[in-house]
Amino acid sequence: MTDTPHRRGADRTEAIMRATLELGQEIGYAKLSMEAVATRAGASKQTIYRRWPSKAALLFDSLLSVNAPALDYPDTGDIVADLRTQIHSAVDLLTGPPVGPLFRALISEAQHDPQIAAALNERFIGPQADKTVARLRKARDEGQLSPAFDLTLAMAILSGPLYFQLLITQEPLTHAYVDRILDALFTGLGPSPRIERSSSARERDHRGRLTPPAAT
Repeated sequence: MTDTPHRRGADRTEAIMRATLELGQEIGYAKLSMEAVATRAGASKQTIYRRWPSKAALLFDSLLSVNAPALDYPDTGDIVADLRTQIHSAVDLLTGPPVGPLFRALISEAQHDPQIAAALNERFIGPQADKTVARLRKARDEGQLSPAFDLTLAMAILSGPLYFQLLITQEPLTHAYVDRILDALFTGLGPSPRIERSSSARERDHRGRLTPPAAT
């Protein structure tokens, strides 16, 4: 293979991002520094700063470079099964090394770095949300969901508990927890059958309290 400037640049970029992930796992995001990455990667600090203005920006690109399974939705014709498959894959990615702890650190950094927040939304959260809404829309068009349900709200309801568990309570984010969310959500998302009146309503009807008085 010809050793071109472009190839050397790509190799250097790969080495820098690999060093970032390795150091992030070893010492944590708080102790991670551009200087340490430069030393590990055998690159100059100037080379790193020319491309990444901050360690958060460097970490973000490094995380996106991970050879992770694609978080696309299958289409088996069963919306609940397809959501379960995709969300299980997302949970495995976001809780396991190297992504899990570093992703949480990046989310925290985004709270006070508008550029990181914008990049995170544009390059990761937004595209995943669009995929979810598209899969829900197809299921709604096929009659698997209520035609009146707000799909963007459904996406938020699906993802909100995951981020709450991942970032706030920091309790284990498991497949079983995902299944509980899906069970709870689709109780309300599914097409609504005709609702019968309650027994008390029928009893009041029987007594004549809900019917107009007979004409005299």
